[in-house]
Parts: sequence; C-alpha cells; structure tokens
Amino acid sequence: MRNTVKVMILAIFTVLLLAACGNDNNNNEATNNNTETNNGDNENNTSDNTANQSDEDGDKLQVIGTFTIISDIVREIGGDKVEVHNLVPTGTDPHEYEPLPEDTKKVTDADILFYNGMNLEGGEEGWFFRMIDSTGQDVDKVFSLTERVDPMYLTDEETQEEEVNPHTFIDPMVGIYMAEDMRDAFIEIDPDNEAYYEERADEYLDRLQAIHEDYEERLGDLPEENKTLVTSECAFQYMLDRYGLEEACIWKVDTEENGSPQQIKELISFIQDHNVPVLFVESNVDTRPMETVSEESGVAIYDKPIYSDEIGEPGEEVDTYVKYLNYNIDIISEGLSE
Repeated sequence: MRNTVKVMILAIFTVLLLAACGNDNNNNEATNNNTETNNGDNENNTSDNTANQSDEDGDKLQVIGTFTIISDIVREIGGDKVEVHNLVPTGTDPHEYEPLPEDTKKVTDADILFYNGMNLEGGEEGWFFRMIDSTGQDVDKVFSLTERVDPMYLTDEETQEEEVNPHTFIDPMVGIYMAEDMRDAFIEIDPDNEAYYEERADEYLDRLQAIHEDYEERLGDLPEENKTLVTSECAFQYMLDRYGLEEACIWKVDTEENGSPQQIKELISFIQDHNVPVLFVESNVDTRPMETVSEESGVAIYDKPIYSDEIGEPGEEVDTYVKYLNYNIDIISEGLSE
C-alpha cells in the first residue's frame, strides 16, 4: 500500500513537470513568432520608406542651371518639387566652361534647363548649346532668362571689338524678370504644381522688389559728384544705367590683355579728371591691375570686394542671390558715401 502511494505521487509530479515544460515551450515559440513578425514589419517599413523616398525623388523635376545665380533662383522657386544640378561652379569662368561627364549625364536626363543668355554661356555656338545638341536634349525644355532684357554692349577701346554685356543679373530688376520667367517655365513644364510655384515665386518676388526699392533709395541719395563706380571689369552696366550712375573700369571686354598698361593709363586719367572717391575690385578677378591703379592715382581700394559673376560657396557670406544683391548695395553705397 505504501509503495502504491509513492508510485501515484511520483506519477502526479511527473505529469505536472511535463505540463510546465510544455507551457514554457509554447511561450518561447510565441515570443519567437512575435519577434519574427516584428522584424518582418520593420523590414517592410524600411522597404516602404526607401521606396517612398525613391518615389519622392523620382517625382522631382530634374533641373539644370548653367551657373550659381540661376541655380539659386531655381531652389527658391522650385522648392522641394525640384532637384537642381549647377553646371559652372563658383570660381570658374562661365564664358569658357568645359563640361564634365556628370554634367552631360544630368543634361541628358533633365526635365527643364535654364541659362542666362546674352552670350554668358558662349551663345548658340558656345559650350552650353553644344551640350544640348550632343545629348539630343529637347530644345523646348531649354529656357533663357533674359528674353525681356534689352542688350547693352561694350566696345574695347584698343581693338574696337564689340560684345554684348552678359551681366544683366547684377540689376535687381532683371532678377525680378528672371524669377517671373522661371516661374512661368516651371508651370509650363509641370502644370500640376502651378499653385506651388506661384506661391513661392510671389514670396521671392516680394523680396526682390524690396531690394530694387532699396537700390533706388540708397543710390539716389549719393552725392552727385560720387556717382561713379570704378571696377576692374565693366560688368555693372545694366544696374548703373537703371539707377543713374556712371561706370569706369580697367577693361571692357574680357580678353587675355586684361590690365594692359594702356588700359591702366586711361583709367588713371579718368579718375583724376572725375575726382573718384574710391575703387572697387570684384571677388573673382586678379587684384593686381587695380592695385597698380590705386598706387598711381592715390585713390584707395575699398576694403571688401564686390560681386559680379557668381555667388559664394554654401556657408559663405554671399551664398544666395538675395544676399549677393544686398551685399553689393551695402558695399557700393558705403564706399561711395565716404
């Protein structure tokens, strides 16, 4: 009898032990299943996010800007609807640029392309239109931003060579024309986002209009005897003509003879005849010719450069077109007020 009870107790203990082990295994399997499910969800979410990001990038207009100022305006008006590739980098001459293989690929794939015109990119025989031809890009996607600007010309006094002045964008009013024409081009190519481009353009145009009015006021308030801007290159013609200032420079047409002894001699004579208060040097030119002019004329060079062909690198003081325009009016008005 005693042995029988022992056997029964042992059997009951064994059953309970097996039941407990079974529960642990079930819990572990459930946990493993949940973990696998969660990992699968995470993988799916990651894939979905990657796919969504890819879709978003794919939806953006692929835009070409030929140089830094145009590319900056593209970002202002295009916002998150566009992805822009700038061709001519800061510090590079836009007249004689040599495109890179990456540029050719981007031009081939572009949905819309903006250029300045006025011979900045070498005209219809220049490097930009050679790229358009070689890539087979649709010319209906290519937009000049100076169609509404009347060209002004420069004549080299030594060679009598005449060229159209391409530096229209130094004038804030031309910046307004460029922004308006870019807005219209975006709407033509991407009509589904018309309201978006309109809204961003309106905000940007308000800023440019305020800058134009600032130029009118500050340059208009300069003493009449100080209304002459002397720079290395005659790049400021459009802006000075609009706001009633005279221009003088070392060279008018950009050639290999920039800063020749004859050019320097003629500018020194002009400075002495017109009592010029200060000289300016552009951010992207050789400073030595103007330093010679300063030494021989006795007129100082303003202590900060002026900007003409480009904006600065991202993070620099003048890294957007709006900053470029504001910076230049500060430099010019302060320099000519002294």
